[in-house]
Amino acid sequence: MRNASGSLFGLAYGDSLGKPTEFQDYATIVARYGAQGPQELTGDPALVTDDTQMMLAVGEALVAAPQLTPEGYEPVLRKAFLDWAASPDNNRAPGMTCLRACAELADGKRWQDASQIHSKGCGANMRVTPLGLAPGLTEDQRAGAAQLQAGLTHGHPTGLAASELTALTVRWLADGLDPHDLLPALRARCVGQHYREDWLGDLWRRSGASDPQAFIAVGWAETDAALARVETALRRGDVGGDPCLATGEGWIAEEALATALYCYLISPQDPVAALGRGAASSGDSDSIACLAGAFAGAALGMAAWPEAWSGRIEYADRLRALGDAWD
Repeated sequence: MRNASGSLFGLAYGDSLGKPTEFQDYATIVARYGAQGPQELTGDPALVTDDTQMMLAVGEALVAAPQLTPEGYEPVLRKAFLDWAASPDNNRAPGMTCLRACAELADGKRWQDASQIHSKGCGANMRVTPLGLAPGLTEDQRAGAAQLQAGLTHGHPTGLAASELTALTVRWLADGLDPHDLLPALRARCVGQHYREDWLGDLWRRSGASDPQAFIAVGWAETDAALARVETALRRGDVGGDPCLATGEGWIAEEALATALYCYLISPQDPVAALGRGAASSGDSDSIACLAGAFAGAALGMAAWPEAWSGRIEYADRLRALGDAWD
């Protein structure tokens, strides 16, 4: 089914469809595209945002790392982020949290000191998909590395927790989990999680929390509350209109995960509809749509998407290389 390729390309497609709508209100989007949102890529190539760029940095660092340990991954990932920050292509309205953290990483600070400890922006999890797709990882490697890549820029515990759950969503769907079982599995994961000191070191000390467990518990509680809102919205059944009204605008990590899940779970067998729904949102449309695309592509594979799109999306060669490595 080429699930890895389907997820990576789906992320980029959602990013591209959401790019022009990100800073528009819902009424303006609907007036232009209709209630279904944008359904066709535009441009040749169809451009993406920093979401896809940073996802590629995470994925390519994962391939290049000599081993997936904190010591093996962090230096390679740091270099990938700094290369992105200095690239002339980094002109897609990148998040200020990422830029500030990269500036401090470039100064040689430990990543725990460079991390923006009070930020839980969605930049923590819009790029984590590769860690859900890479085969052969242990549970500790997948979860720990997902939190580490978030923590390099976004040190808030909710950014860490939401990133882990985003990666696990991709993995579980690629492994064949029924979408209807996804939310219960994710909410169960929120219970009893510990602080991953081997991956995070002393990051927690900058937060003002009393101890590591108190620090990380905030993240799991906030992420679980966001998932509960998705369950409520789906039970209610009125799935029309702006999805952000149901589950949040997506500028912060737990809402990006929640609203992307909502857009996907409304119609898990109609992936293009999920992308359009995410792009037709009043919040962080590109990040919401890119995660919805990553989820749909992980579940349905490359055949989920219009065949012609793969030759038109920006960075198609890099997306294909990663997909081929993991399919």
